[in-house]
Amino acid sequence: MRKSMFVLAALMAWSLPAQAAGVLDWLETKGVNAPGQPGQAEIATDGAVLLTLESGENEMYAKPSPDGKSLLVVSSKRKQAWVSRRVVENGDPLNMVSDDPHALDSIKWRDSGHVYFLSNRAGGLGLWEKISDGEGMQKRILTMRGIYTEPTLLSDGSVIAARLSDTAPSGQHEKHSSKKSDGFDNWTLAGLHSEVVRISPEGDARMLSAGVNPALSPDGQWVVFSMPVGRSYHLFRMHPDGSELIQVTDARSVDVQPTWSPDGKWIVFTSNRGHADMRHKNRSNWDVWAIDAKGRNLTQLTTDEARDGGAQVGLDGRVYFHSDRKVDKELIAARNVDHVQQGFHIWSVALPSASATGK
Repeated sequence: MRKSMFVLAALMAWSLPAQAAGVLDWLETKGVNAPGQPGQAEIATDGAVLLTLESGENEMYAKPSPDGKSLLVVSSKRKQAWVSRRVVENGDPLNMVSDDPHALDSIKWRDSGHVYFLSNRAGGLGLWEKISDGEGMQKRILTMRGIYTEPTLLSDGSVIAARLSDTAPSGQHEKHSSKKSDGFDNWTLAGLHSEVVRISPEGDARMLSAGVNPALSPDGQWVVFSMPVGRSYHLFRMHPDGSELIQVTDARSVDVQPTWSPDGKWIVFTSNRGHADMRHKNRSNWDVWAIDAKGRNLTQLTTDEARDGGAQVGLDGRVYFHSDRKVDKELIAARNVDHVQQGFHIWSVALPSASATGK
């Protein structure tokens, strides 16, 4: 979405979430018959395994189900975008879950058979629930006031989310590109300031901290998120009530899109710390990294020159992420795909083991 659409008038007549706009702004791109690395038909040099590959499609932001059997994936083809459910074993599509534009940057699993997502289908923004097979009725579970993204429903019915506004605290204004987005960057939103809030079951929001990309720990005791500090973004964690704020990472880099491993021991995130150009983000190299919950054992998980990000960890110990790395010709032929979209697909790598980190 162009920067001019993020002015105050757009906030008052908001119709698409920021990340959804980025997905829907994808241009039709040329197909690619990219040469791969010799002998790397299925597994890349960093050990990543390709999972999704559909004719003419992009796939991003995979979310493993609580039972580990399926994934939610933001899929797109030309200028259409939707959330699909995929099989974990081979990435095959099962069904379309939702084509609501608000769902693209907000959908999450409530349990292995149900999902929840943002929608303004009833004349105002709300959090809605439906069955993950895409059929059946939809139920509103919370009415919300404002502009939100990346909500997480807590056990008491409250919600942790990122709230967007057109005003930023003094000294924290950022320059944002007006170019069309391909959806990879969901942490800098043109002209908008983001803060982590907790929304009560009655819809009242309380600010917890400046930041974006909040993620709740499996035990519900911690929220990890990314906070801008100058040109950098650092990872912080705090309790869901905003108490005990702890800085997890501290480097001249952009550390964003954090998530937890199912056992709560690892925080997996996107970073350009391997090759950071703080003035020109498009010159950075984006990879998936992991650090333990105490801020130790920093480990780089992907090393490709492409953009790797949006990671989530499954029950199988695999880290599912999207990447626009090249797909080998042999793999294209093996998957019987006639037109590979030049863009993002879902890959996976193994989470570090205790022995690998010396624990």
